[in-house]
Amino acid sequence: MKKYLNTLFVTTQGAYLNKEGETLVVSVEKEVRLQVPVHTLSGLVCFGQVAMSPQLMSFCAERDVSVSFLTEYGRFLAAVRGEISGNVLLRREQYRLADDPKKSADIARYILTGKIANSRSVLSRALRDHGGKIDVSAVEGAANRLGQSLDQLRRVDDLDVLRGVEGESAHSYFKVFDHLIVAQKKDFIFSERNRRPPLDKVNALLSFIYTLLTHDARSALEAVGLDPYVGFLHRDRPGRPGLALDMIEEFRSVIADRLVLSLINREQVSARGFKQSEGGAVVMDDETRKIVLVAYQKRKQEEIEHPFIKETMPMGLMFFMQALLMARYLRGDIDGYPVFIWR
Repeated sequence: MKKYLNTLFVTTQGAYLNKEGETLVVSVEKEVRLQVPVHTLSGLVCFGQVAMSPQLMSFCAERDVSVSFLTEYGRFLAAVRGEISGNVLLRREQYRLADDPKKSADIARYILTGKIANSRSVLSRALRDHGGKIDVSAVEGAANRLGQSLDQLRRVDDLDVLRGVEGESAHSYFKVFDHLIVAQKKDFIFSERNRRPPLDKVNALLSFIYTLLTHDARSALEAVGLDPYVGFLHRDRPGRPGLALDMIEEFRSVIADRLVLSLINREQVSARGFKQSEGGAVVMDDETRKIVLVAYQKRKQEEIEHPFIKETMPMGLMFFMQALLMARYLRGDIDGYPVFIWR
């Protein structure tokens, strides 16, 4: 369990939370592990097998401390909030800004800055780790083009133009993605990004993990009271979680793309685990899907320092940190949205 940005995250399985006076007490096997004044909290997020007394639940509701329950792996289940909550004001502000093209472009610029910077970092890391095995000139050229895209973002305040910059940077990045695959080259060939359906094994892996990212981002946004369906870069479309898709842009290359490369290059997955359907879609078999899910959960447990709050936490909590920071930005508590930049 850990407290970040006035939100307490309880991840210890079997923990029991109860009220003692004006404080919240966390016990594990009847041993007190933490005691914190409720007035110092703005939110409480419980993962998995975490129980809470009705008295504490009621007290949190009265004190406007939102309580969210998620599965152990981060899927949103339910939330408990009091009669009077700031979440309606937060969502109204989210909707107002989403209807403002200039404000939406400002937020989209933050998001794309994180996406492109992190994509360039993935290429730079590949040059450092596999310089003797990859086409250095091609990868360096793509990294330089991504740097130019970052410069372009600073001079653009139109959503459509921003999307154009994003499209060009994605093309440059994925054009050299195949060079980052240094093992099983004959079995895992990547020529371009495709989806709905994925037409090769690499795209099948990418699409599956992007879906996992979207679910985690959606849960994090729900937990802090934001509407995951109203985005700034991704505009409204029935059934599409626009803000969740906005948020995962920061994490696609750092979590999903690096995990795909790791699974292939370390030979944790093999060509035998994929099959092609009659319609041309390439899908994973159950065993390969299990391998990917386990690797994804392990990746989320890796410790990393958050670049803005300068605290170390599991990678899986980064979604919640970014959702909290987005909420603070929308409320006007901070001047800008501190996008996640991987170092």
